[in-house]
Amino acid sequence: MTSSTAALTRWIPSHRGLIAIGAAFLAGLLLFLIVWSGQRGASPAPVRATADAPGFTPLPAPMPRDADGASGMEEPDEQALADQPRLEEAPRPAAAPAAPTAPTPSRAPNAIAEASSPTPISSPAPRYPQRALRRRETGTVRVQVEVGADGVPTDVSVAASSNSRDLDRAALDAVRKWRFAPAIRDGQAVAGTVVVPIEFRL
Repeated sequence: MTSSTAALTRWIPSHRGLIAIGAAFLAGLLLFLIVWSGQRGASPAPVRATADAPGFTPLPAPMPRDADGASGMEEPDEQALADQPRLEEAPRPAAAPAAPTAPTPSRAPNAIAEASSPTPISSPAPRYPQRALRRRETGTVRVQVEVGADGVPTDVSVAASSNSRDLDRAALDAVRKWRFAPAIRDGQAVAGTVVVPIEFRL
């Protein structure tokens, strides 16, 4: 006999064990039948009907709005309330009207303060050109002068010619040596422009 067959033989119950197992099965089946038959014969428990009327006391009907003691509380005694001390606030003093302030002069955003024009303070006379003398040329030259803040001319040009090239050149040479009181704006010396006439006559 092999080892596997021997192990299987050990697990097979004996004749007495089989009888015990069968008796236990029959006893359990008999107990189940007894319980089941007892439940079938029993009548269901009666259901108790609820009462038709509610089991609570209804609330009282509301009282009219203008009736005394509608809230169920005693009305306060107006005379007693009048006798009680009360805190009254003193009236606040009226604020004094603000004193009118004088309007401050304001400049328009695009307004530019006017500046005085430069003024000659040293103006040596020009030399009469020899060729213009020989030709008997005369006339007036209008010279435009750009004057710096220090009063020294920075640029000179002919604004209106005398129709003589020699006279125009002599006028420019002379004005370059002039000195000016500079233009003034807001109390400060600034650069400015002025046109001065130079007259040549015989």
